[in-house]
Amino acid sequence: MPFSIFTILYTLAGKRTSMGNKEILQEMYLSLAGEPPQQMTALPGAGSNRRYYRLEGKRRMVGVRGTSAEENRAFVYMARHFRSAGLPVPEVYAVSDDGLCYLQEDLGDTLLFDAIRPGRESGQFSPEEKQWLRQTIRLLPKLQCAGARNFDFSRCYPQAEFDRRAVFWDLNYFKYCFLKATGLEFDEGRLEDDFDRLAEVLLAERTDTFMYRDFQSRNVMMRAGAPWFIDFQGGRRGPVYYDVASFLWQAKAHYPDELREELLADYLEALARYQTVDAVQFRQRLRHFVLFRTLQVLGAYGFRGYFERKPHFLQSIPFAMANLRRLLEPDFTEYPYLCKVLKELTQLETFNTHKTTEKLQVTITSFSYKKGIPADASGHGGGFVFDCRALHNPGRYERYATMTGRDEPVARFLEEDGEVYPFLAHVYALVDASVARYQERGFSHLMVSFGCTGGQHRSVYAAQRLGEHLRDKYDVNIHIIHREQNIEEKWESNQ
Repeated sequence: MPFSIFTILYTLAGKRTSMGNKEILQEMYLSLAGEPPQQMTALPGAGSNRRYYRLEGKRRMVGVRGTSAEENRAFVYMARHFRSAGLPVPEVYAVSDDGLCYLQEDLGDTLLFDAIRPGRESGQFSPEEKQWLRQTIRLLPKLQCAGARNFDFSRCYPQAEFDRRAVFWDLNYFKYCFLKATGLEFDEGRLEDDFDRLAEVLLAERTDTFMYRDFQSRNVMMRAGAPWFIDFQGGRRGPVYYDVASFLWQAKAHYPDELREELLADYLEALARYQTVDAVQFRQRLRHFVLFRTLQVLGAYGFRGYFERKPHFLQSIPFAMANLRRLLEPDFTEYPYLCKVLKELTQLETFNTHKTTEKLQVTITSFSYKKGIPADASGHGGGFVFDCRALHNPGRYERYATMTGRDEPVARFLEEDGEVYPFLAHVYALVDASVARYQERGFSHLMVSFGCTGGQHRSVYAAQRLGEHLRDKYDVNIHIIHREQNIEEKWESNQ
């Protein structure tokens, strides 16, 4: 029978419910493809606790294991509904009976966020990058308006609508997970008064449109030059302004004001196909949603960074603070005390992004050769590239499949094998000589990259070890990027 008939939900037999999640995904694949997968590879995660796997063989699919059956059911419903409306979302092939695992269409490896990396890092977006962004923002109204037709909002999770409760969840997220964590003193009562006023403005219009909620370039995949939407399971009924704010003011996207205006004009033109648009009024209301989204994002960065100690989120905070500084010019007269607190927040030394240093920065990147050698964002033209593929590969063994070179069992495997020690000794000798010479000559940047097959085990381990070596030996600033794991760390010199 043709593969396409398996778009219906698939229920595992009761005898399989005691299996582990990976085994369940493999069994689901077997039932769909007619043979077991030849390979199952863990994929980089994001901010959530869901785990992703690529299953390859007769067919390529992505297996997902979530921790919330309700959230998974929301995603599956939305994906099937949006797909029937002609929207570019992944097809869901199968769902386990407990709702914790499902198989979906493999959209590849290219996030829009990664595709526009040169523009983000240089501030100069190429015509091709701009075209990808325009395609994406012009598709958004179709999702929000056409996608909302006949949509059952009661299927949303954790709630059906962007309401006062949802607003205060996010405002308190900011207050408790970010603002209080900075140690800044503030009058909580006066702050809550302005929160009340902000909620009134945000909820002044009730619409029947779909609010994606986390519409940003990390949640858009590029396949064959076209955008596809992912991770919309947190969506609900809500105003269209929120998604526009999320996309155009994404902290690390770093869109210039001119490009942001061009993309907003594209969005408004596309939105006019579905509803009457007053561009002036839209921009006035949008500004309040940008403020709200920025506070929500800072709350998420605070929780994921300060409490869960995830480097990517900590490194994103300065970008969000830069957005906030610009947004507060001029003040929001509706929220005088909130603006006062936010201005004091942006002036904290912790978030001073204008500090300069004459110390050498060494950028150390791990990567997969399948995705190409990393570009040098500093403009100095690269540096050392070391090939780790001759080392014994932990990725060949199932017990290491979900781990990386940052995990102790993988490190122990490589170190007990012994091949990694002479490899690193040669690396240290070469890089040490350059670091010493660069410091002597007053150079500002050195790039070192480690590549392996998947950018998960050997290259990650080597990058971490070199960073630790240089940190202990030299007065340098170190920026470690595990590209395929979406992990970044910055170690400032303490010498």
